Amino acid sequence: GPSNSDGAGKVSLLKKVPALKDGDFTLAECTAILLYLSRKYNTPDHWYPSDIQKRARVDEYLSWHHTNIRANAPKTMWIKVLIPLITGQPLPSEKLQEVMEGLFASLKQFEERFLQDKAFIIGSEISLADLVAIVELMQPVGVGCDIFEDRPRLLEWRRRVEDAVGKELFFQAHEMLLNIKELSNIQIDPQLKEHLTPVLMKLLK
Repeated sequence: GPSNSDGAGKVSLLKKVPALKDGDFTLAECTAILLYLSRKYNTPDHWYPSDIQKRARVDEYLSWHHTNIRANAPKTMWIKVLIPLITGQPLPSEKLQEVMEGLFASLKQFEERFLQDKAFIIGSEISLADLVAIVELMQPVGVGCDIFEDRPRLLEWRRRVEDAVGKELFFQAHEMLLNIKELSNIQIDPQLKEHLTPVLMKLLK
């Protein structure tokens, strides 16, 4: 999210996280950061393939992702945990239902258009497309919306991603998401609540 601090402006021109600082070079947006790191450190080819058509498939998924999975999955966390925590009042259940319907439509496209009968999004090996997808899809799981239930193809894909990354690393990376409900016990500064409440309410209109 955005930050108004002076320090944030030194790391990201957009004053947003995630952000990367590599010497004098700074970069914002998670997808751009992943691509930069894969190129700089010459990661194994399967993450962002040198084959032009396989790479195009990764790019295709990343382009689709922003207005589909990312447009819906994180909202479950905001609706069920973060907005009630900050505003002090739960959102109507109809709002969650609306978001879930949008997410289910995206999941159907994800399975039918991208996964199909493949092990991973672009074929037999994991890529950055799978990493970007799984991080978003673990957010509903963290707030009790098990989107993998009754979706065997999606569940098997998730298990393959876990195995490819390594189960220990996978759960370490998602530990905060899977324990997000614990945030409901923390105290939020009243002035911060007053500042953020109108912003957050606009977020889900």
